[in-house]
Amino acid sequence: MGLVQTIIVVFGGIAVAYAAAHFKLLDERVGDGLSEFVFMIAAPLLLFRTMVTADFHGSAPWGLWASYFTGLAVAWALSDLAIKVIFHRDNRAGVVAGVSGAFSNLVFLGMPLMLGVYGQDGFAILSLIVAIHMPSVMAASITLHEIALRRDGVLDGERSLHKVVTSFFRSLLRNPFVLGILGGWIWRWSGLQLPVVVDSLVELLGSVAGPVALFAMGMGLKKFGISGQLAASLVIAMIKLFIMPAVVLAMALLIDLTPFTAKIAVISAALPAGVNSYLIATKFGTGQALASNSMVVATALSAVSMVFWVTVATHVFG
Repeated sequence: MGLVQTIIVVFGGIAVAYAAAHFKLLDERVGDGLSEFVFMIAAPLLLFRTMVTADFHGSAPWGLWASYFTGLAVAWALSDLAIKVIFHRDNRAGVVAGVSGAFSNLVFLGMPLMLGVYGQDGFAILSLIVAIHMPSVMAASITLHEIALRRDGVLDGERSLHKVVTSFFRSLLRNPFVLGILGGWIWRWSGLQLPVVVDSLVELLGSVAGPVALFAMGMGLKKFGISGQLAASLVIAMIKLFIMPAVVLAMALLIDLTPFTAKIAVISAALPAGVNSYLIATKFGTGQALASNSMVVATALSAVSMVFWVTVATHVFG
């Protein structure tokens, strides 16, 4: 199946799920249950098996991370600046805008898209980004939110840095994605082979992660919807969909990433923000509408922008 057909199938799956939720063919709780299944079981098992079995030869993780996270940092800074300077929001909203403009939906959308377009090799490189993506973004968002609370003058008393750090690491070590990745690396380093029955079971459950994630995402988009602040959401979406992948592409050329790795880096950066940006906003108690709207708008626009970036990446890197 060709590139355009694959992207049509991926976004078609999202559209079918959205329609099922819109016309109440399925209860909203079905989408929540599917999301939980992907988050708690299917995606962690797929990540675990990828860490154990994938051939990462030539994937240049340090160059990959340098390219991708430079783009992330630039998109975050521009989103933060835009929401504060153009729309006159406070520092806490700036943190939420930064997350919304930089935190790619690498699992629920990136995973099925990468598997569909580039197969297991592409997903293996994507997994290298996933391995440090969420921990680094969460650490940055928590740190910057603590600073924003003080700048906005809304912090009640002094908050113990030790408690903040402890809470972060506890949450991190309970996250199924992190556990799947760590477990996979530990098993890989042990040199042991996965028993055939275990490998088959993990492969069976992990293999459905892509389509189930798409369906869960489509139902989730109907649940979140758009509730005002459209101009701000469009600005954040444009930064996420165009500026971030452009910076990653420039960095990949600058440091001479291998062509296949460079393509995966650019396309990963071009993904829209996912539900994690909304969850972070909810945790912070500010910017929920901005995060929700940015996610929905960027996801809708990405049906076109993804074709553009895949075409550009293929033209530049072969």
